[in-house]
Amino acid sequence: MNALEKLKANIENDTQANYVMAEYVWIDGFGGLRSKTKVITGVTLPASIDAVKSRLPVWNFDGSSTGQAPGEDSEVCLKPRAVFRDPFRGGSNVMVMADCYTPAGEPIPTNTRAAAAEAFEKMPAEEPWFGIEQEYTLFKDGTPLGWPRSAARSMGPCVQLGYPGPQGPYYCSAGADVCFGRPISDDHMHACLYAGINISGTNAEVMPGQWEYQVGPCVGIDSGDHMWMSRYIMLRITEGHDVTVSWDPKPIPGDWNGAGCHTNYSTKSMREKDNAYETIMKPMLDNMAKKHMEHIALYGEGNDKRLTGAHETAPIDKFSYGVANRGASVRIPNETAKNGKGYFEDRRPASNIDPYVVTAKIFDTTVLDLNGKGAGKGGYAPKK
Repeated sequence: MNALEKLKANIENDTQANYVMAEYVWIDGFGGLRSKTKVITGVTLPASIDAVKSRLPVWNFDGSSTGQAPGEDSEVCLKPRAVFRDPFRGGSNVMVMADCYTPAGEPIPTNTRAAAAEAFEKMPAEEPWFGIEQEYTLFKDGTPLGWPRSAARSMGPCVQLGYPGPQGPYYCSAGADVCFGRPISDDHMHACLYAGINISGTNAEVMPGQWEYQVGPCVGIDSGDHMWMSRYIMLRITEGHDVTVSWDPKPIPGDWNGAGCHTNYSTKSMREKDNAYETIMKPMLDNMAKKHMEHIALYGEGNDKRLTGAHETAPIDKFSYGVANRGASVRIPNETAKNGKGYFEDRRPASNIDPYVVTAKIFDTTVLDLNGKGAGKGGYAPKK
């Protein structure tokens, strides 16, 4: 047994530990994720999530190194918000989704969670549910996973040198010639389930090397917390597989599907009131049409390359909705139209959205604005 194996065995068999490790995770000034570890001592083990949460302090970091503060006044404070089990360290260790504040207690300009939480608190009785479909693309050494790396390749679906065969056989596929990255998708799903993230499914997507997972239903601000932590877990999983994940909405130009974050949405009124499709949802959709470009401005950078009217998208400059129509801006499920109540799917958000911003904007347009409580144009975007 080498030194590292002995260390692992000692940790696993330690009966005297009185500490937990808390991995604080936050969004940086560039829309990425950062994390660092806080050791909390004096903890009776095993400890519940609630017991650990009560011990988590406000922490801080050097904001000048993350694009969030100047060097001469660099301290940014981290406030713990959502706590999850740590699937990498196990035991009573936790991962903490935090948001960022000045030492005076004010949200810093890149803190989009604070405004979103405030929005959801205005009309909590509506109980907004979100189910977000996160698409992503896996890369190895700059090439999408499974794509030909050599012009000499003559096996599999390759019909053009340097490219796989055309789209068609890859969606929800099985088999080594058409399905690339399943171990990563499965590891991510298991890690999210262990953590307590409300992940509800996964599947291979239309472009080879592209996958999707779904998070939800989550209520209000929980959707953003669970989505961001699920992305952090994906970054950690891909580290272990020596691949990288891209959230780019159009990672490969040409006749290949882009990557989105379709957002399924309902409120208590939409789900429960008879004839809600006509009396509640259609007025919501009319307001979404009026505010279409406001939404587009918040729905992800580079989304113009994806929302072209092709590859199961609507044109970026036109709002539309339709029953079972995946070429519309908003899809109304058949079941919703049939029952007269339910949910709809906003298909416009790109894979690189900030879920705090998008969920708050949808709730604002469909509920708050119609009740005179809206935040106005761009009310949830990061401040410059």
